[in-house]
Amino acid sequence: MAVTSKKKRVASNFIIHAVLLILVFICLFPIALVVINSFKENADIVRNPLALSQVIHLENYIQAWETGKFAKGFINSVKLSGCTILIILVCSTLAGYVLSGKRIKGSGGILMYFMMAMTVPIQLFLFPLYYVYARFNLIGNIPATSMILAAVYMPLSVFLMRTFFLNVPRDLEEAARIDGANTAQVIWHVMRPVVSPGLITVGVLVGLQSWNEYLISSTFLQGEKNFTATLGFLAMNGSYGSNMSILMASAVILIAPIVIFFLCAQKYFVDGMVSGAVKG
Repeated sequence: MAVTSKKKRVASNFIIHAVLLILVFICLFPIALVVINSFKENADIVRNPLALSQVIHLENYIQAWETGKFAKGFINSVKLSGCTILIILVCSTLAGYVLSGKRIKGSGGILMYFMMAMTVPIQLFLFPLYYVYARFNLIGNIPATSMILAAVYMPLSVFLMRTFFLNVPRDLEEAARIDGANTAQVIWHVMRPVVSPGLITVGVLVGLQSWNEYLISSTFLQGEKNFTATLGFLAMNGSYGSNMSILMASAVILIAPIVIFFLCAQKYFVDGMVSGAVKG
């Protein structure tokens, strides 16, 4: 009986690992194909995109960097993502703290409002937003555009931060209040260290989404000097649509910072998601 149970467990583990390996292959194969073709000439890609290159053409990356104007694009992307993350972390932390303990009247209605806001598409507000931004001469203003992105990602961020604040024992806050701490001191010195995994999780999510964002940035960041790295890459499709080697190199340049950033923050991101899933 024990032998049969052991065989079933081995067979089950084998099937699970086989499925996982297949999924890993499906996910990584397109990325590997892009990296391989980024070092090849366009004629070699057309002839056989699956073959390895006999000669490594690093000039593809040089031309892609200069043509896509990634030096300026990465700076704009960092500005846009950084401003968005800063606004989100400040506002969602304060809102999550207030809504976690029903510290104000009507907190249930506010939560319902945020829940409904997550279902409303931003496309409904593009025209009035563009009209207002044009009137105030804010088209091409990166910090102003980050406010729109922050508003889009705010509902989910508030729900996540509220969940993390719900996991904080109420005794910590009460002890700080007894010692004479005010609300700002409670949030910064008592709550912030405890909910730091939540701050990292929200920051990673918002950072990745704002870095890859296209619709809002293409609408409000007009002019090449205001292009993010994503917009610079997409602008190359018209001029270099037939030169796949340059586009492949540009794609690697675009996704490399995202992959490196996520790999560095992966541990904190997973820890934050796990600790935030305890209580809702």
